Amino acid sequence: MVVGLCTVELFIAGSQSLKDKRQVLHGLKDRLRGKFNLSIAEVDGQDLWQKAVLGMACVANDGSYVNQVLEQALNVIKSMPTVEILRTQRELL
Repeated sequence: MVVGLCTVELFIAGSQSLKDKRQVLHGLKDRLRGKFNLSIAEVDGQDLWQKAVLGMACVANDGSYVNQVLEQALNVIKSMPTVEILRTQRELL
C-alpha cells in the first residue's frame, strides 16, 4: 500500500472575504474529489481571505499511480484562473 500526500499553498486574488474564499475552495475540493477520488481538506490559513493551504491524500497499490493522480490534481488546480499555486510539497509513504 502506498499513501501519497500533497500540500498545496494557494493564493486566491479575487477573494474579498472568507465567504468568497470558501466558495472558491468548495468548488475546487468538490471537483478534485469527484474526478480523482482524493481526500482533501483545508489544513491551514482558515482565517485568511486570500491564502489557503490544502492537504490531499491518495491511497493505491502502485507508487507511480499515486504520483500520477497527484500530478493530475495539481494540473487541475493550475488550470483554474481564480487560484495561484504558491508552493507544493509531495510525499509518498
